[in-house]
Amino acid sequence: MSVVARELTVRVGRANALEEVSFEIPSGATVALLGPNGAGKTTLFRVAVGLVAPAAGSIDLGSERVAFVPQRLALEPSFPVTVRDVVRMGRYGELGPWRRFGAPDLELVDEAIGSLGISHLAERRFGDLSGGERQRTLLAQAKAQEAEVMLLDEPFTGLDAPTRGTLLRELSGWREQGRTVIVATHDLESASRDFDYVLALNRRVVDFGPAAEVCSEDVLSRTFAGHVVRVGDLIVDTSHHHHGAG
Repeated sequence: MSVVARELTVRVGRANALEEVSFEIPSGATVALLGPNGAGKTTLFRVAVGLVAPAAGSIDLGSERVAFVPQRLALEPSFPVTVRDVVRMGRYGELGPWRRFGAPDLELVDEAIGSLGISHLAERRFGDLSGGERQRTLLAQAKAQEAEVMLLDEPFTGLDAPTRGTLLRELSGWREQGRTVIVATHDLESASRDFDYVLALNRRVVDFGPAAEVCSEDVLSRTFAGHVVRVGDLIVDTSHHHHGAG
C-alpha cells in the first residue's frame, strides 16, 4: 500500500503548519523529507500517526503497522527503564491484550539491539545514555516493532560517522524487506545519494520525485529560501530566492 496525502492542511494556532500538501509514495520506497526548520516535517509525521488532527485533507499510511521514531523520547530521564526495556516496548503493540512475551519476541528484541550496535548497553538505564546512544535505542525499538511503514524524525542528529553508516545499512535492509521508510533529514548529500525519492517541503510541497531530480539547485533554493545549504561540494545561497508559500 502506498502512502497518500491529499490536500493536507494543518493549523498550529492561527498559522498553517502545512498547506494543501499532496503526494503519493510507492510502497517499499525510501524517502528523504527535506526542508528548513519550521517547514512542517515533524508536523507531517505527527498528523500521520494521529497525534495532530488535520484542518483539512487527509493522509493515509496504507498500513496499521507504523513505527514513528521522534527526535526525542518523551521519557522522564530519572525513570528507571533500561535500553532493553525501551526496545521491548516496540513489541507491545504486536502482543495484544492476551499474549505474553515469547521466545520469538525476545529474539526480535535481541536482534534489533545487536543490529544497532548497542548490545553492550542493553542493561544500562536509558536516561544515562548519550544523545546518539538514545537515538540508536529508539531505532532498535522501531526495528523490533516490525512495522511496514517507518517514520524517522531527524535520526542522523547526534550520530557519529560509524553509527550513521550502521543506520544507512539498516535503511537499505528495510527497503529490501519491502518497508516504506520516510526520513526527515538536513543531510542533503545523503538525501540525493541514499534514498529513492525526495519530498521537498516548506509548508507546501515544493517538489517530489526521484532523488537525483529533486536535489537540484533550483528546488533546493525554493525549499530552503533564505538559508545557505550545502550538498557535497555545492554550496547554495538561497537568500536571493523567494518561496511562494509565504
